[in-house]
Amino acid sequence: MTLSVKLKCRKDCYPPMSNLNIIILWKDVSMYLSGKEPKKRSCWFTEYLEVVKSTQTMNEEELQRASENYDAVYFHPNTYRCAKLAVGATLQLVDSVMSGKVRNGMALVRPPGHHSQRNAANGFCVFNNVAIAAQYAKRRYGLQRILIVDWDVHHGQGIQYIFEEDPSVLYFSWHRYEHQQFWPLLRESDYDAVGQGKGKGFNLNVPWNKVGMGNSDYLAAFFHVLLPVAFEFVPELILVSSGYDSGIGDPEGQMSATPECFAHLTHFLMQLANGRLCAVLEGGYHLKSLSESVCMTVKTLLRDPLPQISGEMAPCLSAIESIQNVRSAHKPYWKCLMYEEATPLHNVSTKSQQMTEAELIQTSTHPTAEQAVGTTKSDEAIKTDKFLESHMKKILFPVPPVKTAAAIVSKADAHLLPVSVQVEMEMNAQELKTFVSAFDAELAKEEKALLSLQNVLAVLDKILKKKVCNGIAESSVASVSTTFALKHCFDFGLQRVLCIVVGDMDLELNLDDGKILLMNICQKQTEKANSKYYISLNWKEDAERNNFFCAVLGFILPVAYSYQPDLMIIVIGPNRSLGVNGISLLTCLLQGLAESRILVVIQVRSGANLDYPKILLADKETILLSTIVLSRRHSRLSASSLSEPHQNTLCWEIFDFIWPVPFKITKTKTEFFKKKTTKGGYIMVGACVWPSPSH
Repeated sequence: MTLSVKLKCRKDCYPPMSNLNIIILWKDVSMYLSGKEPKKRSCWFTEYLEVVKSTQTMNEEELQRASENYDAVYFHPNTYRCAKLAVGATLQLVDSVMSGKVRNGMALVRPPGHHSQRNAANGFCVFNNVAIAAQYAKRRYGLQRILIVDWDVHHGQGIQYIFEEDPSVLYFSWHRYEHQQFWPLLRESDYDAVGQGKGKGFNLNVPWNKVGMGNSDYLAAFFHVLLPVAFEFVPELILVSSGYDSGIGDPEGQMSATPECFAHLTHFLMQLANGRLCAVLEGGYHLKSLSESVCMTVKTLLRDPLPQISGEMAPCLSAIESIQNVRSAHKPYWKCLMYEEATPLHNVSTKSQQMTEAELIQTSTHPTAEQAVGTTKSDEAIKTDKFLESHMKKILFPVPPVKTAAAIVSKADAHLLPVSVQVEMEMNAQELKTFVSAFDAELAKEEKALLSLQNVLAVLDKILKKKVCNGIAESSVASVSTTFALKHCFDFGLQRVLCIVVGDMDLELNLDDGKILLMNICQKQTEKANSKYYISLNWKEDAERNNFFCAVLGFILPVAYSYQPDLMIIVIGPNRSLGVNGISLLTCLLQGLAESRILVVIQVRSGANLDYPKILLADKETILLSTIVLSRRHSRLSASSLSEPHQNTLCWEIFDFIWPVPFKITKTKTEFFKKKTTKGGYIMVGACVWPSPSH
């Protein structure tokens, strides 16, 4: 069984793995999957294991009889071996991530696993790869909190059954449900199945009650359900059941999410668990959509700049209803939802739509083996192929050769920056004076102001010309520098710039034309003309009610994704109400926009402020931390390690914001697989580990 991804594996590319080792790992973990007494707990599974093992010697008639004992399962003499290899590859990926050999990885395996139960194959799944990996990680590495994210279009009921009483595993699944009319046809796939016993609140089901869910619906579910709860849960490892039948063109899912959407979902998850993430392939029945989506996922794991996401960022009514119901059901269990005022919606918009008998037959069964393989291409599949071919070409953009550049006032501090950061020299002095004189002749005579402008414009110019991806600059006159930077952006041809000011700072900007969206995160109310392109967040950190996680996820990110900027400028000014951790979180999460092009401008103190070493130290900490956040590729620093997510107590209203959007992306899958990862990078292929040299 092979995945249709263009990879060539040589026998000498990866270390050998014996079947015996895989079986031992599997048996060790399998004891935990039945939940019985030590002497009895593996007996059910042992019996099932022997049944699967016996299929190796069965003839076609015997295989058919064995398959009929399970729901939507088709045994083959090689099934047992392939299923073992899938488990072995998944566990080897967990070992690689947990031992620190790699930060993250993806296991491209078949057969999938998330439907398989303790003692029964189900829905093409023989052994539950991700559930076994979670139990294995808990036992071998002593983990106490594991997050499983299942974005396959089918509900992974096997994972839910195994962990529904276990508070150490948070399981999130969105899935096509259609009021229990879509396979696996289970009442417990609905939003109110929150877990059992001690596991209540640790099972998050987002049921999709109509087809056609797209990028905006998926992002809304992340912003308003998964991410707030996940940041509060603080996982130590993330396992992703990566099913791509939830993508565009898939005949099973009939959803509309384009491949770049999975890049953004992956990016958000990478901000948790210090970036320790293991993605494991599940479903996917449209090969073009599958391969492009896998490619986008792995590029993101390699920390390539993210493409802009396509489509309008306005979730549909049915998605909003499902999200509201999930938040309402989980309100008693999570601080981030405790102020949720919404109640469950029982008369949802899709319930009145009666399905015809033919539609029920179509949606209520898992595909046959022939349907899944796709013996003939329908007109719809060919149409999707052509769309994806055109779409992926449109969204290509060259990745800048340098990740991060920095321009700092004191070159003596350059040693504080990560070695991967390129220290920029100032712009040509005469060129700069000419540029500034066109706006302010008096300012052109002030040497200190010119020096600050030199720092900012030197980095910005490299970003605009795509010589670097993002950058950071110190400035003693940050407001002036930002104003000039914005003018330079529009002279260069940009159409939309998101400018976020953290602290007290007045910027004289024209916001009427919508080219600038200005957000000001400050302690005091500012007196500005009313404009839909100016948003003031009067923020004062309060451990009792306010937490910046909820503000970012519930408001800033949805609005920013709606605006779809060409560039982002984050200005860190004086008297800021937001600490270093909040700035780090904000910078990390915003890197999904504008092809990750971000300029951070930091107001530095001079003159009398030199007498305040603590204030200066705070400045340098912010500069250093922001630079690491921008430039980190395999750094161990992440937002989750810098924050205190247990204090999530403020809930923003989640349905007041409607958002619009255009798009762009990175290279093709064939180009990607020529890329190289940083030291010890791995691409998991079946049961094999393919080591790759440096990126």
